[in-house]
Amino acid sequence: MSVEPKLTRFNQTVLSKYQIYNSIFMTLPFDAVTKTGVLLPLFHETCEKGFKKGDNPTTIVEAFFSKYQARRNKESQINLLFRFIQYIERQVVLFDAIEDAAFPVVNNMDGIGTLRNLKGSATSEGNIEELKAYLEEFKVRIVLTAHPTQFYPGSVLGIITDLTKAIEENDLSGISNLFGQLGKTPFFKHKKPTPYDEAKSLIWYLENVFYQSFGDIYNYIQTNIYADGKKHNDIINIGFWPGGDRDGNPFVKPKTTLKVAAKLKKSILKKYYGDLKNLRRKLTFRGVEERIIRLETILYDYSIDLKTKKKITVKELIKELLSIRDVVVEQHQSLYVNDINNLINRVHLFGFRFATLDIRQDSRIHHSVFTTVIDHLIERGNSSFPANYHDLSESEQVEILSKANDDIDDLDVFDDEMTRNTLKTIAIIKDIQKSNGERGANRYIISNNQTALNVMQLFAMLKIVAFKDNLTVDVTPLFETIPDLEDAPAVMEQLYQNPAYMAHLKARGNKQNIMLGFSDGTKDGGYLMANWGIYKAKELLTEISRKYDITAIFFDGRGGPPARGGGKTHNFYSSLGPTIEDKEVQITIQGQTVSSNFGTLNSSQYNLEQLISSGIKNRIDGEKNKLSDDDRFVMNDLAVTSYETYKDFKNHPMFIPYLERMSTLKYYAKTNIGSRPSKRGNSDKLVFSDLRAIPFVGSWSQLKQNVPGFYGVGTALKQYEDRGEFEKVEQLYNNSKFFKTLLENSMMSLTKSFFDLTKYMAQDEEFGDFWKIIFTEYETTKRLLLKLTGYKELMENEPAGKASIQVRENIVLPLLTIQQFALKKIQELEKAGVAKDDPEKIIYEKIVTRSLFGNINASRNSA
Repeated sequence: MSVEPKLTRFNQTVLSKYQIYNSIFMTLPFDAVTKTGVLLPLFHETCEKGFKKGDNPTTIVEAFFSKYQARRNKESQINLLFRFIQYIERQVVLFDAIEDAAFPVVNNMDGIGTLRNLKGSATSEGNIEELKAYLEEFKVRIVLTAHPTQFYPGSVLGIITDLTKAIEENDLSGISNLFGQLGKTPFFKHKKPTPYDEAKSLIWYLENVFYQSFGDIYNYIQTNIYADGKKHNDIINIGFWPGGDRDGNPFVKPKTTLKVAAKLKKSILKKYYGDLKNLRRKLTFRGVEERIIRLETILYDYSIDLKTKKKITVKELIKELLSIRDVVVEQHQSLYVNDINNLINRVHLFGFRFATLDIRQDSRIHHSVFTTVIDHLIERGNSSFPANYHDLSESEQVEILSKANDDIDDLDVFDDEMTRNTLKTIAIIKDIQKSNGERGANRYIISNNQTALNVMQLFAMLKIVAFKDNLTVDVTPLFETIPDLEDAPAVMEQLYQNPAYMAHLKARGNKQNIMLGFSDGTKDGGYLMANWGIYKAKELLTEISRKYDITAIFFDGRGGPPARGGGKTHNFYSSLGPTIEDKEVQITIQGQTVSSNFGTLNSSQYNLEQLISSGIKNRIDGEKNKLSDDDRFVMNDLAVTSYETYKDFKNHPMFIPYLERMSTLKYYAKTNIGSRPSKRGNSDKLVFSDLRAIPFVGSWSQLKQNVPGFYGVGTALKQYEDRGEFEKVEQLYNNSKFFKTLLENSMMSLTKSFFDLTKYMAQDEEFGDFWKIIFTEYETTKRLLLKLTGYKELMENEPAGKASIQVRENIVLPLLTIQQFALKKIQELEKAGVAKDDPEKIIYEKIVTRSLFGNINASRNSA
């Protein structure tokens, strides 16, 4: 059967449907504002024509009112702008739902990178045993984080799900009702969510998407690739940060962590109960029905009350299901045996934990806490810590920490709340392991890890507070900044040379989890150097780990956009080469990336299968992906030049003021999308190191400048052009899939940029020159990427992806115009010296804040 090109499929199933449904949508009477649905297209046309003429957003908005709505007073004009924002938010939802509905058509669910394709290729080439062996040792872990880039409340997510289904079924009546519901449902939150609220939001995906899609993938592997009835490697699993990630979030308390763990357990028990309820209707046979009813009753009671006396363990549940399956096979002609197998496989996959709850805290907090603990132990006497501990060298302290065997009986003895909460969090890890199984919470991540001492402080605290000589937790350093990435191999070698720590690793299967953070890496070192710095760090960490017979398990802290390690993620994992350990792929998924890449059964299954196949592709390509010495030199040289260029830019005296006064940075905190504060420090003054990666990257995205995804790339490439050595870069591009993926992702950032929006800033007395620096780098990067790739336009190799971006950017063009109009008004009012609580200024600030929602949601991977 012939398949239409992907762009044709996109145009037929997404673009055409959007145009039809949008015309229906625009006629809905959402509110009392007259003709809003008629006026928005006119405003959209005014924006398009205005930017082509070189007009600024203020001129465009004023021209629209002058031409079409001259009789409106100022208050009425403002109201109309708010209504436009509401309409556009809902247009984005409509496009999301249509694109989700069309996903299995636009993306070939049996094509390259899917399990069916893998199996077919392996069978035809006689490599099925090699495929089985690979799947037996490879793992993919998707880690859901609470980082606030998701602007849809739960009620809206539910509407998107229902709307997607109605569109798939062409249910016009249902679509019309859902449009009406959409018009009446608020999109913003009046108060910040709690960490538990965030956990519940993400558990919705576990229950409604991942339980099904993860289970289906595992069932397919068990049934169609192994087909031997035995239990095999649980190749896919889920990590979970909400409720466990305490880094920078003072609202995550020990009670929160326990509450989230209990919610995860109840949720998976309810899913098993639901499956047993369905099985009960099918397994109505003698000797089987009563056993299924018994299990169903136990699981129901257990899911309601975890303290019930009618409990069952994971082992007991699997044992009973296997026994029931045997009876069905032997006495009832294997009727519905696949349904029983599907449940058994899911219990193998999720246990009673559903997801593994990670704990995370900053090394600086640990240091403060541990200093307090040691002072207490020394003062108490009979401690393994000498009185002069704080005066010892780092290596001497590491040695003492590795042998620490003190006890702390009463954690409430400490006056400091942070100390108590940190120690209680450690204690409850053990409680969660008893309740949800060891994998319920068995990893503790140290962010901002800089030294071996940072690791050993936590290692000692875990043993002293809860685990003694049986430490069932993986201590995981997180290296983020460029200097920390460079120091990481030496840090790990120091740990590997410590007998006590190595004994711990041996007990953990000779594996060391190491997390590497793209977000702060890009914020600190720019796009090329962050990615290259992580690549080099992985190579050296692999080498040093193998030297000590340790398998490094790399966990990548990736955000949605290319600037934070996102974009076409699976392409990175298929391009690593033989010098980087590739037994597991572990990545963070957050905010819009959860809903856009894993939000439906189809997209979740497709993207998970792509990640699984990326590892296989890397194994097959192996040496082909290895960088030659010449290519490595060029890659490093490009990264260093880019790094220096980005550092100069970052240190420009206008850098912080520009973000503070010309972007939406300070408005992120007002959106109430996340429980975590939008910056680290308490200072009123904006300090670069306090900036969190999400509002930092998101602010550039709102400006349509996307600096973190390209800045420095153009200057680095131009250096080779100026020297007449551009062919060296061309050789690297042709030889290295890693470099090619980097540049393709950068092209996505450039495609989502629109400098006409902010061209007016070039005339600004204070910031004009700074804007021109950014625009020049954009122009240089775009020109040289097109020259290098041979493309006539950006993303030429991804026409369907580009078409999707263009539609989304087109939808939000009026929204961006309104946002810039409001920002300019605020700047003018501030220059005029109005008070902070000036009513007019407050109105414009509300417009800016409200406009964030639709723009972020439309971009799908902007923060």
